[in-house]
Amino acid sequence: NTDGMDEAEARKAINDDYNERRAIMDESPIRVSIAGRMLFKRVMGKASFCNVQDLKGKIQVYVARDAIGEEAYADFKKSDIGDIYGIKGYIFRTKTGEISIHAEEMTLLTKSLQILPEKFHGLTDTDTRYRQRYVDLIVNEESKKTFINRSKIIAAIRKYLAGENFLEVETPMLIGSTPEGARDFVVPSRMNPGQFYALPQSPQTLKQLLMVAGFDRYFQVAPCFRDEDARADRSPGEFYQLDFEMAFATQEEVLDVCEDLIYDTFKAFTDKKVTPKPFRRITYADAMMTYGSDEPDLRN
Repeated sequence: NTDGMDEAEARKAINDDYNERRAIMDESPIRVSIAGRMLFKRVMGKASFCNVQDLKGKIQVYVARDAIGEEAYADFKKSDIGDIYGIKGYIFRTKTGEISIHAEEMTLLTKSLQILPEKFHGLTDTDTRYRQRYVDLIVNEESKKTFINRSKIIAAIRKYLAGENFLEVETPMLIGSTPEGARDFVVPSRMNPGQFYALPQSPQTLKQLLMVAGFDRYFQVAPCFRDEDARADRSPGEFYQLDFEMAFATQEEVLDVCEDLIYDTFKAFTDKKVTPKPFRRITYADAMMTYGSDEPDLRN
């Protein structure tokens, strides 16, 4: 606590406290081994700092010539942003409180041959982001977060439906054309010249055969392929949808499963206010008469 101290006294107290804590950590060092991509480097004579990032996050690394050797330090000074390093060392905390690694050994694992976008603006060109998705995921935290959340959301959906005794199923990708609302993507058959398979637009017909066979609860995170223009609620060409079906169930039971699944998923993966259960339910006739749509947005 530096309350009541002048600037010089406060600085000395902070330094003394840091030196005391550092001595304790140095006496029983916590040794670690990490690997990741270097996204920042600051070279300062005999010692340098860099930030290394993996999928879980990033950490600061202190690189001293005396600790890793002159040859290794000279190689590090010539390294580029984007290089992937393996690092061995021990944990310490800087005077500002940041947890860092004091490097004792650094190994260049992979050389980056292309320059990454600079850190302050990331990758902003939309066309480049889609064509070089790997770069987008390296430099844009929001893209990476979306990618990770998608996996977690699908895992949560699977866990919930498995808990409700639903069986997960998969349907064939190469099928005969079925009447849908868009044009098919077709795949020529080598074994049958002049004939084509169609990629499924919405593979519900195949799953309904399972209902006939006696499977009363099943679901699929289904890939759908439609040769159509972009829409506000889905990407053009390819998107995924959740299909689930129940036999021997009332309309209310089906709606209850929907309600619980939607509520639990949004509650777990958003910081925004989620409409509490039970959700408002209106008939098709009332929706069309009142809003002119069978899927009105009632959030406002």
